Amino acid sequence: MTGPDLSFWQDRFARGDLPWDRGAPSPQLLAWLDDGTLRPQGLAGAIGVPGCGSGHEVLALAQRGFDVVGIDYAEAACAATQARLDAQSAAARVVCADVLAWRPESPFAAVYEQTCLCALHPDAWVRYAQALHGWLRPGGRLFLLAMQAPRPAAADGVIEGPPYHVDVNALRALFDGGHWSWPKPPYARVPHPTGAHELALVLVRR
Repeated sequence: MTGPDLSFWQDRFARGDLPWDRGAPSPQLLAWLDDGTLRPQGLAGAIGVPGCGSGHEVLALAQRGFDVVGIDYAEAACAATQARLDAQSAAARVVCADVLAWRPESPFAAVYEQTCLCALHPDAWVRYAQALHGWLRPGGRLFLLAMQAPRPAAADGVIEGPPYHVDVNALRALFDGGHWSWPKPPYARVPHPTGAHELALVLVRR
């Protein structure tokens, strides 16, 4: 696969070299939880967290009563997530798998996508978007944070990352209106530790 491979991510998590890690759940996830946009009684099913990394969001969801499945293909990331859950006596499923090939046993009610899309090389984005559509049941919701990290060389066509810049036009092509219902802009801006920001959207699978 083009872009960072499994050994890249395994090494980063094993060494704790995680400059993107807030050390806490995303403020946008907490906002969605606090305002009721995301609540367990409104799901009636599991929520998947692809690219769960250090597990901050998996833990936050588990502590709020969600049936959570965290997915990552770096064993060190899965171990970090499980250790975080164990330290708080919280329960969630942690699956060590490639998100481009893995499928849930039953469709999810929701997916929380924060770090996986921007960590995948754009060559894999179409496959990933198709996978997420397949993970969700009709009417399922995709809670999406789209990384806004354009670099100067992008003006010359250079692709740099991770994190890769997730242009909203590319996002509309990946999650097209025939398969997803979109909210109207503007979208909330979420500051990121790297100095970039994310756009927060909730899409509904058709």
